[in-house]
Amino acid sequence: MVEFGKKLKARQIQEWQRYYINYKLMKKKVKQYAHQIQVGALDRRQVLKDFSRMLDSQIEKIVLFILEEQGILARRIASLDEQKESLQMEPEISRISDLREGYRGIGHDLLKLLIFVEMNAIGLRKILKKFDKRFGYKFTDYYVKTRANHPYSQLQQVFKHVGLGAVVGAISRNLSDLQECNGSYFSIYDHPVLPLQDPVVDSIKSAVDRLTKSTNILNFLGQHALIVHEELPSQVDEQPDDRRYAFMSLLLNLANTFLYMVNTYIIVPTADDYSIILGAAPTVCGIVIGSMAVAQIFSSVYFSAWSNKSYFKPLVFSSIVLCLGNVMYAMAYDLNSISVLLIGRLFCGLGSARAVNRRYISDCVPQRIRMQASAGFVSASALGMACGPALAGLLQTKFKIYGITFNQDTLPGWVMAAAWLIYLVWLLVSFREPPHDDDAKSATHESTSGKYDANNTLENGLAQPLLENPEDEDDQGYDSNEETRPESRRPANSLGSAYRLLTPSVKVQLLIYFMLKYAMEILLSESSVVTSYYFGWTTSSVSVFLACLGLTVLPVNVFVGSYVSNMYEDRQILLASEIVVLVGIVFSFNFIVGYSVLQYVISGLVMFVSAEVLEGVNLSLLSRVMSSRLSRGTYNGGLLSTEAGTFARVVADATITVGGFLGNRMLLNVTLVPSLLICIASIVATCCTYNSLY
Repeated sequence: MVEFGKKLKARQIQEWQRYYINYKLMKKKVKQYAHQIQVGALDRRQVLKDFSRMLDSQIEKIVLFILEEQGILARRIASLDEQKESLQMEPEISRISDLREGYRGIGHDLLKLLIFVEMNAIGLRKILKKFDKRFGYKFTDYYVKTRANHPYSQLQQVFKHVGLGAVVGAISRNLSDLQECNGSYFSIYDHPVLPLQDPVVDSIKSAVDRLTKSTNILNFLGQHALIVHEELPSQVDEQPDDRRYAFMSLLLNLANTFLYMVNTYIIVPTADDYSIILGAAPTVCGIVIGSMAVAQIFSSVYFSAWSNKSYFKPLVFSSIVLCLGNVMYAMAYDLNSISVLLIGRLFCGLGSARAVNRRYISDCVPQRIRMQASAGFVSASALGMACGPALAGLLQTKFKIYGITFNQDTLPGWVMAAAWLIYLVWLLVSFREPPHDDDAKSATHESTSGKYDANNTLENGLAQPLLENPEDEDDQGYDSNEETRPESRRPANSLGSAYRLLTPSVKVQLLIYFMLKYAMEILLSESSVVTSYYFGWTTSSVSVFLACLGLTVLPVNVFVGSYVSNMYEDRQILLASEIVVLVGIVFSFNFIVGYSVLQYVISGLVMFVSAEVLEGVNLSLLSRVMSSRLSRGTYNGGLLSTEAGTFARVVADATITVGGFLGNRMLLNVTLVPSLLICIASIVATCCTYNSLY
């Protein structure tokens, strides 16, 4: 990529050029400091003092200009307000229209000011990181902590864009007042449920929200979906999203996500019992559970490619295949065939449409509610994970109808087949296929996406918050002319090319994701075999245990997203969570003869909860630092994370089956050894890349 200094120069609003952060000068200063320290001309304390003063001066220059521009916007609003007051008694359509255009013009100028704040915020973040990287000193922590909350802080203006909210509110209220409702004015305060249908206001709100990027549970959950936003904003505005979006279609995608996760985990408590009935070893449950993940490795790719052309057809295909797969899973009992059982689970995996669910949110949901939709995707997955085992625990009955057996082993298949059939009918009736751009239009968009337009840049959101730390473009080693070529903005066209776009720290994060998914799958998939052997648990007991684990997902994420993330850096939480996962794995081993329920439950809970915290923080970081080229196309960031997690589940389930050949007595320890080794490897990799993580 082009280094940030060149980007900043290319995107500056010319008449404001002298008010931008002097990134080139500061970058040069950092190099001079390094040389002066090396020759002994300056000591570290002098460098810190001098650099702090320079930053303070640069920020003051930026902030004073922001305040000046805010004052100009405020005076223009006040002038229009006076004209609006004179129209209260005798409304004139032409003058009302002129006033609307006046407020919209102020809105567009506010967007220009927001992009000014954005570029300076990114410049400040990057120069701080460059200083830390060059001198190995946590100057960023010192500078932000001492300036951000000080009563005379200039940095507050950049962090929280103080005063801009009032300008946004004034524009929104006045445009709302000028809307006609049955020939009269109405107030947004009188009718709070009526949305203000004005693209300028929506664009401003989107820009402000993205500039703020405050840590809260909605953002924290939404980032788990790993719906990667483009680092360089495109030219697409919000209006096409509104035409493509339908609430019922989004709801159907979330329902698909929920049902698929229920389908995945509903068989876990009974898979070992079903395997024994069909003449196989109980540890074959690893293959039974994992066969769905094996098929999902391939289905994720073709569903992602299919979603380039349609969303409706893949969902229909998914529902039909899942319905057939569950019928085969249930019929395997009466056919006494382990092969039919496995084929049924393979069919279920071939129906995994999670790639479609992600793509619909990414491509069709408007920017202003995309984070809510992403959080809904994660919540639906978590609830499905909890409901699957719980539902299995309720299906403790046995009866026959026309020679077909319904019991605790077959009922999960029949119930899910019925659920997918009902879902299919709902889908056919309610889903609205969004319009897809043709190839020519898409190619035109890709070839022009590098051009700069100030308003469109902000209408599509701000690339990065101030002190969230993606890999510094200056240090990535790309060709400085790459950004000017159209192919540098195109999405990856294969898994190999997508992998080559990953930086070393992102690869480490994918390794962490593999590790945690592997550890969680070992814990969940072998739970019925292990607890039956050691404690004599019934299917109902295993179901309750797994459901309780699943129910911890949302509360844990609420706690981390609302409190922990506000007190500690993400990389600190990441490393601490890995260590706690390691502790949980170590204490899960059967070191003594009397392996107790308390040891198993507590160690399993520690491992699962810490893995959930780790997954949340890890995906939150990944969603911010993956290449913008992985935000779209078939081989996107969501697909990479899905493939990494799915492959981990496949390997874990295969480990359970292979470990079963050594007998149930050895199963627990044998399957925990790989978890231990992978966890240690991920911790070492994290420590090696810790300074580049944020």
